[in-house]
Amino acid sequence: MKTTAAVSVLALCAASAAWAECDTVVMSDVGWTDITTTTATAKHVLEALGYEVDVKILSVPVTFASLESDDVDVFLGNWMPAQTGAIGPYLESGEIEAINVNLEGTKYTLAVPTYTYERGLQSYADIPEFAEQLEGKIYGIEPGNEGNGYLVSLIDENKMGWGDAELEVIESSEQGMLAQVERAYKDEQDIVFLGWEPHPMNANFSLKYLTGGEDFFGGEGVVHTVTRKGYSQECPNLGKLFANMDFTLEMENGIMGQILDDGADPADATLDWLKANAEVLDTWLAGVTAKDGGDAKAAVSAALGL
Repeated sequence: MKTTAAVSVLALCAASAAWAECDTVVMSDVGWTDITTTTATAKHVLEALGYEVDVKILSVPVTFASLESDDVDVFLGNWMPAQTGAIGPYLESGEIEAINVNLEGTKYTLAVPTYTYERGLQSYADIPEFAEQLEGKIYGIEPGNEGNGYLVSLIDENKMGWGDAELEVIESSEQGMLAQVERAYKDEQDIVFLGWEPHPMNANFSLKYLTGGEDFFGGEGVVHTVTRKGYSQECPNLGKLFANMDFTLEMENGIMGQILDDGADPADATLDWLKANAEVLDTWLAGVTAKDGGDAKAAVSAALGL
């Protein structure tokens, strides 16, 4: 009887420890406005359900390493197929699990203003011919990004004559890159840069996406929700929520425009969107409860004033 009681106590302690690990959701935000948007939206819902949320600002490679080491629970920004090389080994080993496609119809590759496209820069292979007009620069995003790495590899391996043209990938932030695009755009100067959709850049500038990078960036893509190994089993309520939580291009473009163009705080912009689109909770919260086991829709509606 003593042995049975001891085993029962240990089992209860283990269950309590596992539950405690589900009290706080650790998420990564890689600094892209679309991921900031979806992460801020999820944070509102999670906190309304009774969870604490810890959002860490990390690069994509550090995010994947942190998921492997169990320092991050969830990442809403696994762009595929562009991140296939970066995340592939983790998925194959099972240390990271993809649990949902949260967005479809994405684009991610080099882009140019329409006026540059009409001047003849329409593919990756055309870039060396425009090296002088581009001042030898290709504008990327944050250092360590796998998209930047791919572009650098084209130069290092002299693919399509990029090495001979002595091109350089300028690593910056999303905001820094877009500021450079805006300056060039005002004067109709030629510029090539990493572009993507969803993003208000597609409304703010007349853009064309180049062909030739499909072997890495693909065509239209998707965004996956990924978690650390076993997260959905350890925290099934949270796993269900994240498996349900889908987004749309229209939603993300609209919120991102408020953040980037109007200077809105991401928390305010996403809360306003939730209040105006409360019907999404019917899908997101299907099969989900509040942390205390109560009604999820009622808890979120009360907490957010819906």
